[in-house]
Amino acid sequence: MLTILAYSMVVVFMYLIMTKRLPALVALIVVPIGFGVIGGFGPQLGPMMLDGIRNLAPTGVMLMFAILYFGIMIDSGLFDPVVRLILKLVGGDPFKIVVGTAVLAMFISLDGDGATTYMITVAAMLPLYVRLGMSRLVLACVIMLAGGVFNILPWGGPTARAATALGVDVGDIFVPMILPMAVTSLWVVFVACVLGMKERKRLGIMTLPTQAEKVAKEAQHVAVLQPAVAGVAAAAEMNGTTGHWSPAAAGTARDGNVHQLAGGRVESTATPSAEPALATGGGHGGGDDNGVANAAIKRPKLIWVNFAMTALLMAFLIKGVLPLPVLFMIFFAVAIMINYPGLEEQKERIAYHAANVVPVVSLIFAAGIFVGILQGTKMVDAIALSVIAGVPEWMGPYMAVVTGLLSIPFTFFISNDAFYFGIVPVLAKAAEVYGITAAEIGRASVIGQPVHLLSPLVASTYLLVGMCKVEFGDHQRFTLMWSISASLVMLVAALVFGVVPLMGSAG
Repeated sequence: MLTILAYSMVVVFMYLIMTKRLPALVALIVVPIGFGVIGGFGPQLGPMMLDGIRNLAPTGVMLMFAILYFGIMIDSGLFDPVVRLILKLVGGDPFKIVVGTAVLAMFISLDGDGATTYMITVAAMLPLYVRLGMSRLVLACVIMLAGGVFNILPWGGPTARAATALGVDVGDIFVPMILPMAVTSLWVVFVACVLGMKERKRLGIMTLPTQAEKVAKEAQHVAVLQPAVAGVAAAAEMNGTTGHWSPAAAGTARDGNVHQLAGGRVESTATPSAEPALATGGGHGGGDDNGVANAAIKRPKLIWVNFAMTALLMAFLIKGVLPLPVLFMIFFAVAIMINYPGLEEQKERIAYHAANVVPVVSLIFAAGIFVGILQGTKMVDAIALSVIAGVPEWMGPYMAVVTGLLSIPFTFFISNDAFYFGIVPVLAKAAEVYGITAAEIGRASVIGQPVHLLSPLVASTYLLVGMCKVEFGDHQRFTLMWSISASLVMLVAALVFGVVPLMGSAG
């Protein structure tokens, strides 16, 4: 009964958010409460929910002050040089931008912290997506795929959990997985190429203002934002006196895209460029022509101070000098005092970024109710037992492959702790009979991490969708199949390289 209730709760929750019957915030609250009442746990639900909220409270505090800190860094212009460099490298080509997003996200993911990867990558790339009218779902998808691959780094969490649960050295699990990780990273780049080609086909290639500066001078200070496709109407024009961009007269102010239609015909549409300010932290509208922060709130003289402060923060995060929430609280307080010493300036910056903080933090605490009821009612234990009982005896010799396949759905439906400490040790015990070592089971158990990051139980995912300003359900629908494909590629690579055995042998 409890097992059916647990699976039903997860299925109903996923259905409601993926079909947009309910927003994730509401579904995270009402669905577990409803199923908890149905299961007869009504009187105990209050303490369960409080326990869940209490357990996730440090994560909520960390994300709140992390958003505020990186918001201040964006406002001050710390990432402007990165944006300008990317503009020079990729221009207005959506294909290059999507591939560049994947590479940048994988590089930043080396620190093993998903929240940091999301904040830095989105801060650098979102202005380009907004400027060109590219899909933010593509942005969120590519960043998450990159993060999922590098989530198995020893300092990322899952690998350390697997090693602890199985009593093996972390290096015995991680080092052999480096080659499968490299193959999966190439797959992520391939996926980025596919999505980038689709965006290029949909939008065309655009000439950004930075590329049109020479044309602007020759045209007596009147420039045109031209798609780099012959015969396409100008998407926008720049006033040579004010430097402001506005939709071209020939454009249809609708969605800011250039659509390539059947037969090679291209249709240009344009929309007023008010959104980049929202994406880049321009408090009262209007980024500059590179899509970077509003000049009134930039602090170019403090860029090296901010860089040193951020580098120090990253070093402290890696070394674990202080708990993450405390680190971000301290560095936010220092950052806002240095960059915006005036009281009114500080209030304005905090109020501006509250629009990003509230949705993310509220989802974290709502997820606390979901997790609290899932664990407090023992539904998570029922799911784990059903998994173990559902593995037939004939699959015993293939237990390493079974573990890899099971890690895909069950690190999505239940937490990493429940999977690695509740299920993996039992699977390892069963595999031992067939000569499959605990380290090999540990390697197989981390293969589902690209899918795990899509779970509603992962706090940092709410940060990503919040910063990209996309719906959680939309993100899941768009990214799920790509995430599954990444896990399957990693499994096949692990089998090919022999780090996960296809079959054990009894005796």
